Formats: sequence, C-alpha cells, structure tokens
Amino acid sequence: MRNAFRTVALLEAVTWAALLVAMFFKWIVQDDPHTGIEGGVPYAGMVHGVAFMAYGVVTIVAWVHFRWSPKAGLVALACAIPPFATVVFERAADRRGMLDSPASAEAPSPVR
Repeated sequence: MRNAFRTVALLEAVTWAALLVAMFFKWIVQDDPHTGIEGGVPYAGMVHGVAFMAYGVVTIVAWVHFRWSPKAGLVALACAIPPFATVVFERAADRRGMLDSPASAEAPSPVR
C-alpha cells in the first residue's frame, strides 16, 4: 500500500506539471489562443484527470489501511487540488511514519 500511495502521489504531480506546460503553450506561447487549436491540453487534461481520480481512490484506501485520523485523510485528499501538493503530503507522511503499516490487531498470536 505504501508503494502504491507514493507512486500515485508522484504520478498525480507529474501529470499536473504536464497539464500546466500544455496550458502554458496554449495560452501564453500561441499567438491567438482562441483559434481552436488545443495542442496537448485535452490529452494532458485527460491523463491528469485519471491520475487525480486514482489518487483519490488510493488515498481513501490508504486512509483506512494506515488508520489515519479524519483530519489527516481529509488533508491528503485536499492535497490533490493544488499543484504538486500530493508529493509534499507524501513526503511529510513518510517522515511522520504515517505510511508505515499499523500493528495489526487481527494478526494471529504465535502458537507455543
């Protein structure tokens, strides 16, 4: 679960960067952005949308798996909105041990 969360958090940030670059070329570099030439925005937008949704799903699963507090889970979900915040949250969560597997109460005790 830790690797899945870290991978999707990074993927979400990378696709954010791709979308921002595509929007920069459409709105800043292009002479007339209202010509209907979309460039890479539809593709980058679709890929980012998929990564955004995947981050949401994996975050909810991680929230349950790692037994995060409601506040931590909501912050993790909210980090999908600002660009690159998913990586910031992932690094902070890793430093605080929030991505370490919790001691499982369901684990069987050793047989003596």
